Amino acid sequence: MIRRRTALSVSAVALLSASPLLAACGSAPHPGSAAVVDGDRITVAQLQSQVEDVREAQRGSAQPAQLIRNSGQLTRATLGSMIFNRVLNRAAEDAGVTVSRGDVQKARTAMVKQAGSQDRLNAQWLQQYAIAPGQVDEAIGNQVAMDKLARALGADRNSPQGVQKLVTALSAASGELGVEVNPRFGAWNDKKVQLGEAKTPWLRAAPSEKSQT
Repeated sequence: MIRRRTALSVSAVALLSASPLLAACGSAPHPGSAAVVDGDRITVAQLQSQVEDVREAQRGSAQPAQLIRNSGQLTRATLGSMIFNRVLNRAAEDAGVTVSRGDVQKARTAMVKQAGSQDRLNAQWLQQYAIAPGQVDEAIGNQVAMDKLARALGADRNSPQGVQKLVTALSAASGELGVEVNPRFGAWNDKKVQLGEAKTPWLRAAPSEKSQT
């Protein structure tokens, strides 16, 4: 059974093993963007592509209805992970941490051995973190980066103090990147390093996940 957290999830929550409440912040990014991170656009099309990859994998699984039902906020969660991954990369860079292809291969080999097969590993990531098979290597790389960052910072991810040390580093990196989120998809909080719902009720929300299944 995969426990990262990273999976902060491989969501920021799983990677850090923490799920704090979010406060609303952020502004509307460039047209056609779901978010802008350090001037780099995450387009709505890119977001929808990742979401559809997950939905396609879920529909082809042994329990499609259950997996889809349990990931009703997939669009927001996916965007949150896409932003968080960029924040993690900056925090790792600031700490002098690098992740090689060999690091990812080594971690994947160990996980496949524990799971029993690559197919079983893919199924676990899909079930637990709503990550499609084609996204698994990136997710593993992020988990390796989080582990290395924790070691570089001397942070024990199993202790509140260690988690807070990680959050502090990630929050600083987030601030450096100047994250902007389209209010339709929520609001990014630098302090918590998470994406939450926007406090703008007059804006049309992102399409319901139920309508995409």
